[in-house]
Amino acid sequence: MIKVIASDMDGTLLGDDHRIAPGTLEAVKEAVNAGIRFMICTGRNFPGAMEELEGEDLVCDYIVSSGAEVRDPEQRVVLTYPMSMELCRRVYSVIREYPISMVICTDGCDYRIGTAGEVEESILMEAMLFHMDTDREAVRKTPVFQRMKKRTRAAASLDELEENGVPVYKLFLFTEDREMLAQIGKKLEPDREIAVASSFPTNLEITDVRAQKGPVLREYAGSLGYTMDEIMVLGDSLNDLSMISMDFGATVAMENADPEVKQAAKYITKSNEDLGVAYAIRELLKRQAKLRGDNGSPDGESL
Repeated sequence: MIKVIASDMDGTLLGDDHRIAPGTLEAVKEAVNAGIRFMICTGRNFPGAMEELEGEDLVCDYIVSSGAEVRDPEQRVVLTYPMSMELCRRVYSVIREYPISMVICTDGCDYRIGTAGEVEESILMEAMLFHMDTDREAVRKTPVFQRMKKRTRAAASLDELEENGVPVYKLFLFTEDREMLAQIGKKLEPDREIAVASSFPTNLEITDVRAQKGPVLREYAGSLGYTMDEIMVLGDSLNDLSMISMDFGATVAMENADPEVKQAAKYITKSNEDLGVAYAIRELLKRQAKLRGDNGSPDGESL
């Protein structure tokens, strides 16, 4: 029986508008009311996750920053796997050889190395990836740009973050140059102390090797007394592969998922725009109700 549901956010729990649909929220609450524990597993940091979940009256655990931080339902930090500054410098020594922006993700705001003007230009270039048919000045007025600018700070160097005791959870790279990303990923591949993943084709996400969604979910859920076969996971992108590829009780890929994620999953549900998380949850609840009612077996192997 599934006792824990762990879901990615962007492309999974959230629609393309980056909001949780009322029907999805209702299904999640049905699962919680049925005694199932719900967990968020996202690449966003905690403030970024709460931008979309604030006010939704959702009781859940939070595995954020791709597994670098875990919070309980009272939002207390119970586990962290930050990158050491030595590891950050080692990765940065590779990245700085390329004309690419690096976002330093922490437990609060994001940092970028450079002057205030250089950082703003970097934010603008990233925001333009979401508004490719819009001119620069129009992009500056978009909510995406304004939100990114508000949560980003400039830092002169990694030394400045170390001196201020800022924990680094993830290094985030973005560019339209996919060949460049592949080159960087290949150069970083031999380093066994880091994990490299992506949430969409134009980015790389670099964390401490311990900070991966699947292993952290297993560790945290295990500390609460749950076994792997009691956990259902849902995701869509390559940074979800660490949990979709593990032998949890039910691993569910969205219809809109990366092909590699779909291949690794035990089940495929509807797309995020078609409320695939809600559909998967309600199918699960129906099957478990049947098992409790007649001790039979669920029909079929697909959601």
